[in-house]
Amino acid sequence: MATVLSVSGSPSVTSRTAKLLRHLDTRLAAQGHEVIPLDVRTIPAEALLGADFKHPAIVEATELFARADGVVIGTPVYKAAYSGVLKALLDLLPQYALTGKTVLPLVTGGSTAHVLALDYALRPVLNSMGAAHIVQGWFTLDKDIITGEDGGITVAPATAEALTQVVDQFSAALGSAPLLAAAG
Repeated sequence: MATVLSVSGSPSVTSRTAKLLRHLDTRLAAQGHEVIPLDVRTIPAEALLGADFKHPAIVEATELFARADGVVIGTPVYKAAYSGVLKALLDLLPQYALTGKTVLPLVTGGSTAHVLALDYALRPVLNSMGAAHIVQGWFTLDKDIITGEDGGITVAPATAEALTQVVDQFSAALGSAPLLAAAG
């Protein structure tokens, strides 16, 4: 069993990105992993923007990264790049905070025009932080994440199948328990 830190880089309280991550966290937990969710938006802005390395929330986030065997990084695309709150957090982590870790990058956006943000904006930063293995990531269109009245989500079938594959590849890279049947 691996420890997975699941990081939502969305600044929004109603974030589809965060809901998608929590949905995928369930699959990882069912495969035997300990999953720790981290919503960057809950870290105080003064700590992030003031680069307060000693702030308890930054110290805690740094410790969570250090403890994790694998990290899922999810972010919406803004202006062809990952979110500013995610950038602020990554800038405050030690230079090689991802050394020895398996990383799964996930990006959400309003149109396929933003798909390159995954490989040309997010992946280079993760690589520069020493990630041992960055598995194939995935770009999900916002319209493929349907929020129900209960706050839960449904993922469009083709997207759900693709996400199942990338999450299972990530899980296998961590040395997981046997994979589960595809989830919808």
